[in-house]
Amino acid sequence: MKSKNLALTLFSIALLLFAASLLPGSCAGQIITLEETAMDEARETMVRVLIDYGVRDEKVLNAMRKVKRHNFLPPNYLSRGAYGDHPLPIGHGQTISQPYIVAYMTEKIAPKQGEKVLEIGTGSGYQAAVLAELGADVYSIEIVPELASHSIAALAKEGYKCTVKWGDGYQGWPEHAPFSVIIVTCAPEELPEKLVEQLADGGRMILPLGASNNQRLIILRKQGMSIVTENDLPVRFVPMIKGEDPTQ
Repeated sequence: MKSKNLALTLFSIALLLFAASLLPGSCAGQIITLEETAMDEARETMVRVLIDYGVRDEKVLNAMRKVKRHNFLPPNYLSRGAYGDHPLPIGHGQTISQPYIVAYMTEKIAPKQGEKVLEIGTGSGYQAAVLAELGADVYSIEIVPELASHSIAALAKEGYKCTVKWGDGYQGWPEHAPFSVIIVTCAPEELPEKLVEQLADGGRMILPLGASNNQRLIILRKQGMSIVTENDLPVRFVPMIKGEDPTQ
C-alpha cells in the first residue's frame, strides 16, 4: 500500500509538470503552485514510510519533512521519484542516498543544536541540509568540483548556511577541528585516521566501511584515548575517492 500511494503521488507530479509545459504563463504559475503542493504530499508520504521503517526521532522526521529533496536533484528527476525510498544518480559516478539511509544515519549520530558537524561527501547537498535543519553547524567536503559547486548553490538557494569546500575528505578539515559529529557518506576501505584525530572527545562518527561488495555501517564514539566501535547494518555506498586536496 505504501508503494502504491507513493507511486500515485509521483504520477500526479508527472502529470502536473507535463501540464505546466503546455500552458501559458499565468496558468503555468498556478500549476507550479499545485506542483509544490504535490511535492509536499510526496514528502509527507516519504516521512510516513520512514516511520514504518522504524525512524522514531521526531526532530529527524521533521527535518526530513522540511528539506525539499527535489531541489537538490537534477531537474530531470522532479517527476521520477524524488521522494521514492531509493538512491538516485547525481552525475560524476555519485548518488544521493535513499531517504531512509539519510534519516537512519542522522538519527544514529543525533546532532544537537549548535554542534559542529563534519560531513565527508557533500554530493547533492541534501544530507548537509538535513543536518543544518537540525541546527548543526555544518562543514562539508566534496572532492568532485562540479558537485561542490552544485551543492553550494543548492544549499544557498534553500537558505541553509553550510560551509562547503572542494577537497579530499581523507584529510578532514583540521582548521575547524575538533568536530562533535563526523558523518561520512562514501565508503573508505579502511578507517581514515585523520578523521578519527579530528573527532572531539565524546564525539561520534558514522561511516560505511569496506569494499563495495562487503560494506557495513560503523558507528564510533571517542572516549578520551579510547574508541568504542559499533558494527551496524550492511550497506552499499559509492567508494570514497582519494586525491590531492586542491586547497593545499
